[in-house]
Amino acid sequence: MKSLEAVLTPWAASMGMSVDIVVFMVLLLGGAIAHYAIYRVVKSLTSAADRTQTRWDDVFLYAIFPPIQWVMWAVIGLLSLSLFSVLDGIREVLMRGSDTALLVLFGWLAHRLSRGIEEELLGEHRGALASDDRATISAVARLSRIVVWVVAGIMLLQSLGVSVSGLLAFGGVGGIAVGFAARDLLANFLGGLSIFLDRPFAVGDWIRSPDREVEGTVEDIGWRVTRIRTFDQRPLYVPNSVFSTVAIENPSRMLNRRIYETVGIRYDDVACMSDIVSDVESMLRGHEGIDQTRTLMVNFVSFGPSSLDFFIYTFTRTTDWVTYHGVKQDVLLQMLSIIERHGAEVAFPTRTLVMRPEEPEPASA
Repeated sequence: MKSLEAVLTPWAASMGMSVDIVVFMVLLLGGAIAHYAIYRVVKSLTSAADRTQTRWDDVFLYAIFPPIQWVMWAVIGLLSLSLFSVLDGIREVLMRGSDTALLVLFGWLAHRLSRGIEEELLGEHRGALASDDRATISAVARLSRIVVWVVAGIMLLQSLGVSVSGLLAFGGVGGIAVGFAARDLLANFLGGLSIFLDRPFAVGDWIRSPDREVEGTVEDIGWRVTRIRTFDQRPLYVPNSVFSTVAIENPSRMLNRRIYETVGIRYDDVACMSDIVSDVESMLRGHEGIDQTRTLMVNFVSFGPSSLDFFIYTFTRTTDWVTYHGVKQDVLLQMLSIIERHGAEVAFPTRTLVMRPEEPEPASA
């Protein structure tokens, strides 16, 4: 600053202005030029980064661009304050707070870097990701940002002269009272954390609970509640603590769907049972919609009250609900055709009444 003042003193004298004012104007002009120069440099680097195969350089440039400009203006502001003696008190306070400003900028930089990494990992150019992978990436990114700001907050308090050890000790005592008052909130937070770590379900999954009337598609997993869209299109908000105490089914992660049906034929068609069972099994073995690597069973299983029962037990290749029902319908129709081809019929509840003739009354003596 002394060298700059020495250079600008003749100019200030020739213009009849205070050298401090001239230096201040030069600093503002230099800041504007530097701001534009940083913008142009980053833009050039961004254009060069777009031509590279990796996208991580774009993430880095996205993270550092605004913080660099703010650092530059902070330095210019401190230099400008040193020009005016009346502002020495303000400058000293700001100088003592420079560590605080650096911590804030560091936290901002880490926050932007975390968000950029998250957006890159979840970008469409990386292709489709499994729902549990997307949930894990989002959870880790959120946790990293929380940790960054918690650490930055503690360091800010330390730089401002607040006794962090005393604050932590107070937190240990007061945490008991706060814990009782906010136990539900804490339970929901820990429940959300367990969802992110254990990944029993993720956004887009269809889930249901046999213990509670909870069923639908997961739309959002928050830190307190999870929003589920039921099949009648109503939003259902479930506290995360509930998922720690109930069983959850996740049909979205099924590998197959099962066809399990019991069919009965008439007792009059007992001679056809063996051939019907054999033909139905052959039909399933050759069906393109049936997964041949899974259990496939067709067996005569029981003597019913009015039918001879056999069952089919098999799995479809698809897990899609609509496609599954199409495959199941085709299987059942072909099974009915096989029964009809053998001259048999599907039984329905019947009852046979045996009428005994009345015995004649004995003749009177």
